[in-house]
Amino acid sequence: MEPHDPFRKIIITLSVAIPLAVAVLFRVKIQGYDFRFLPGIYAGINALTAVLLLVAYFSIKRGRKKAHELLMKICIALSASFLVLYVLYHMTTPSTVYGGEGVLKTVYYIILISHILLSVIITPLVLFTFSRALNKNFERHKALAKFTFPIWMYVAVSGVLVYWMISPFYQ
Repeated sequence: MEPHDPFRKIIITLSVAIPLAVAVLFRVKIQGYDFRFLPGIYAGINALTAVLLLVAYFSIKRGRKKAHELLMKICIALSASFLVLYVLYHMTTPSTVYGGEGVLKTVYYIILISHILLSVIITPLVLFTFSRALNKNFERHKALAKFTFPIWMYVAVSGVLVYWMISPFYQ
C-alpha cells in the first residue's frame, strides 16, 4: 500500500464495508419478488469477466494500454454488477442446498469456500491495483497485478463452476 495514495482510505473502507454489508443483507429477506433467474445471469457475468480479464492481460502484453484500461474498467463494472445481483438474489430467494454426494460434494464445497474467501480478498487487491494505475504508478501497479490477476481469474472462473455444479438443485 502506498501511504500517499489518495484512494487508500476509500479502498480500505470499501474492503471492510462490502463484505460486512453482504453478510448483513444476506439476513434480510424480502418477499414478493421472483429473482430465481438471476444465478444464470450472474454466472454469465463471471464468465464474461474471466474472458475480458484474459483479453486485457494479452492486450497489455501487446502494448495496447488503452484497450487494457478500458477492459479493466469493464471488468470492475461487471464485478460490481455481479455483487448487486448476487445480493438481490439472496435477499429474495431461499438458499439452495447442494444435493450432490460423495467426492463431487467435497469438490463443490472446496471450490465454493475458496471462491467466497478469495472474493473477499480480491476487492482490495483490485482496488489497490486500479488505484496504482490511476496514480500512474505503473511499476507498483504491475507488481500488484501479478497477484491480483490470477486471484481475480480464479474468483471469476470458480463462480461459474459453483453455478454449474449447483444449478441442477435450484427450485
